[in-house]
Amino acid sequence: MAEKNILHMLTPTKHASPFDVNMALDAGYDAVLTYSNVTLDEITGLVQDAIFSRPPKAGVRTGMFFGGKNASLALDMLARAKRALVPPFSISFFADPAGSFTTAAAMVACVEKALKEKKDRSLKGLKVAVFGATGVVGYAAGVIAALEGADATLVGYDGIKRVGDSASEMKTRFGVDVQVADGSDDNKKSAILAQTEAVLCAGRAGTRILSSAQLAAATRLLIAADVNAVPPAGVEGLDMQANGIEITPSGTLGLGPLAIGNIKYKTEFGLFQKMISATKPAHFDFRGAFALARELNG
Repeated sequence: MAEKNILHMLTPTKHASPFDVNMALDAGYDAVLTYSNVTLDEITGLVQDAIFSRPPKAGVRTGMFFGGKNASLALDMLARAKRALVPPFSISFFADPAGSFTTAAAMVACVEKALKEKKDRSLKGLKVAVFGATGVVGYAAGVIAALEGADATLVGYDGIKRVGDSASEMKTRFGVDVQVADGSDDNKKSAILAQTEAVLCAGRAGTRILSSAQLAAATRLLIAADVNAVPPAGVEGLDMQANGIEITPSGTLGLGPLAIGNIKYKTEFGLFQKMISATKPAHFDFRGAFALARELNG
């Protein structure tokens, strides 16, 4: 009998995400088991229970997913899991806390495509401002943009302390240099926009970040993307299905949450399918997510 495809979903929160469970099963897993309130210190034992219960050749049929709502902790869990492997025993890993890595990957990939097709610009050297940068999506989007050569700035709605901490962590973990800016009031946001070419809005659901007047005044702004699908929109006046349409008199392009969400959905689904069809164990974080999102986006 062929080995079943089994996925173990670990989260440090009270509940595993029903979104992720549904997606994994629809992607083709035979069984999805969830584990809640998991601590970092428990990762080694759980990984080794999973690898030693099946022969090495069946390791590729076993996967482990790291969820939660904290990007740094998910990355730490992924790193700890890799260290827990005992060759020749191995399994596949996928980290996507709160869907943030696949969402961020989709947002940056959509921005990249729209700029290439309509503005003849690439991410390299692009002046990018990330609003909502202390959240999981903003964190991942900032790292992806920086790794792709963008001049990224993390904007703090409550000053620069927390975004400064995030910037330091990004430097330590990924070797990227990102700037920080104070976006704690409308005047400061407008000053940031005046120097920005691309805006990535990843604020809390239902939180207005930028007004239509602020966008209209930002004549250098090439594109604005928002992942908030709960009214009010993070970017005022941006249609949820906008997919590279002009939204200001100066020609700023808009990317709405449903256009981005379509690629996000396909990316998460696709990574689960890659784990299922792999001939050797695969390991994915936001970098793998961005590679697939870019491919799916043409």
